[in-house]
Amino acid sequence: MIEIEDVHSAARRIASHVRRTPLMETIAVEQSPTEANLFLKLECLQVTGSFKARGAISKLLATPKSKLSAGVVTASGGNHGLAVAHAARIAGVPATIFVPKTTSPAKIERLRDSGARVEVTGAVWNETNPVALKFAAEHGAAYFHPFADPLVMAGQGTMALEILEQNPDIDAVLIAIGGGGLIGGMSVALKALKPSIRIIGIEPVGCPAFHNSLVAGHAVDLDEVTTRVATMACATTDRQVFALVQPAIEEIVLVEDDEMLEASRWLWREMGLAADLSGAAAMAALLTGRIKFSAGKNVCALVCGAGPDGITG
Repeated sequence: MIEIEDVHSAARRIASHVRRTPLMETIAVEQSPTEANLFLKLECLQVTGSFKARGAISKLLATPKSKLSAGVVTASGGNHGLAVAHAARIAGVPATIFVPKTTSPAKIERLRDSGARVEVTGAVWNETNPVALKFAAEHGAAYFHPFADPLVMAGQGTMALEILEQNPDIDAVLIAIGGGGLIGGMSVALKALKPSIRIIGIEPVGCPAFHNSLVAGHAVDLDEVTTRVATMACATTDRQVFALVQPAIEEIVLVEDDEMLEASRWLWREMGLAADLSGAAAMAALLTGRIKFSAGKNVCALVCGAGPDGITG
């Protein structure tokens, strides 16, 4: 779907519209989650509060203006919707965001505050997305897929470029998985620039789509999704995305929703970071001990989304 040059092109395209987020080492904490040197990539400080701004703006700036005149539409668990709404404001066109019923009220409120039209429908993304596609077809709006789009994936991959520029000695990266666009784009860039790097995915126990696909050796779909984390609740594994990711991922760690909540509380308590549950997924894998690293290794955990979960949860 994409190659390293696509990621470099996306980086040049979006440079003036996104932030180069910090890579912060977790020192002087009361409860250390690992023996390794741990660095947090703070995409919770990105425009719109998540890495999704990279992909949405990459897509926007590569789309002819004539195709944007009727506005943009997407289906999202929240973060991609916020990014698409932001992209629509850059283009000066309306945005319609379809979200599942599990989307957090805080994100729905933010979407509406952004000026987007918000429609709540379906229990999970897979039920919401067909409604968004129908709307796009009927109204001529440009549809921005949250993960299975080369321009979006290339945009997400730009985070990998930053991480290795900020610390070339990173040995492993922990990446939350929703639909797979983030780990797809990042894996292309990480493996091209540093083939020895370890890439570890994190999924909810209640939505192990990529985990089950790796076990099966081919992309599979889930019969049921039980996670309450809307941003990580995709029952369908895109075949092309999986083919891109499969050879790059070392393993996928499964974490419970409540473990992600506790990790978001840790991030707030120890680091002063307001992360949503998906943004705390990588930390959950470390705090539970489901993935361990030895002393001296340099590990990067993505804090990929902002939210009040750890503050108010």
